[in-house]
Amino acid sequence: MSAGRRIGAAVAARSVTALMRAALEDHPPGGQQRWLRTNHRCEDVSMLEGPAVAVGLVVGALVASPDRRAALATTIATSAGGVFGVIDDLAEDTEDKRKGLRGHLGALAHGRLTTGGLKVLGIGVGALVAAAVATPAHRTDGSRRSAVGWGLDVATSGALIATSANLVNLLDLRPGRALKAATIAAAPVSFLPGRGGSAASAVLGASAAAADQDLAETDMLGDGGANALGAALGTSLVLSAPRPVRLGALAITTALTVASERVSFTRVIESTPVLRDLDRWGRRRLPPPSPRP
Repeated sequence: MSAGRRIGAAVAARSVTALMRAALEDHPPGGQQRWLRTNHRCEDVSMLEGPAVAVGLVVGALVASPDRRAALATTIATSAGGVFGVIDDLAEDTEDKRKGLRGHLGALAHGRLTTGGLKVLGIGVGALVAAAVATPAHRTDGSRRSAVGWGLDVATSGALIATSANLVNLLDLRPGRALKAATIAAAPVSFLPGRGGSAASAVLGASAAAADQDLAETDMLGDGGANALGAALGTSLVLSAPRPVRLGALAITTALTVASERVSFTRVIESTPVLRDLDRWGRRRLPPPSPRP
């Protein structure tokens, strides 16, 4: 994949994300209040960044995708992350105390479908369909792969897309954190020789467009933006990375997802100097405390 295509994907994603965010500011579906949430400082922030990022990712990947299958796979995975994430953002039952993957799956096991459970199912199905589209049924020499081998690749690739979507969402707890993590992960993938360079470059472009307002704490990704960002990142790996790298990435995303049920990522980051400095870089500084009388 040419450098020009990668640059085009990043530029398109950045431009469309910025334009979409401005358009949503003028005409927010349901009104501005519907998109406001309270952040860690107990201040109002807008989640309109989320759908803007999701649209930017899709357009960025589409305009520079090397083939139709790569474009379709990225579109399906990213759209599923964005759509089901926004549904959870806007329709979540705030009285329901179930949180995390375990809580939503537990509700499903008891016959209760929460918006979080719907998101898990929707993103999971979208990830599997995207993986099926992205995974060729024939080897490079033209011979047909076995159904079992193809199915295993689809299952592991779908799991990688879904866990990547969930992991980026788990990081969206402080300004800029999820955007920084996605950028760091996408940067090397954008240089890989496979078909996922446009999706990874779109992640870079959309993240750059959203960074200023996210770090200024006027916007946040919400589930819609974070899930879309992670799904696009996971799809870029599926399209570019060899099987051992995909399996290694799946092991990491799964381990971190399981660990998140018991370990606070914020606490770990704050207790690790390098991670703490990176996490705080670019964020709005708190005013010094007022002297006591």
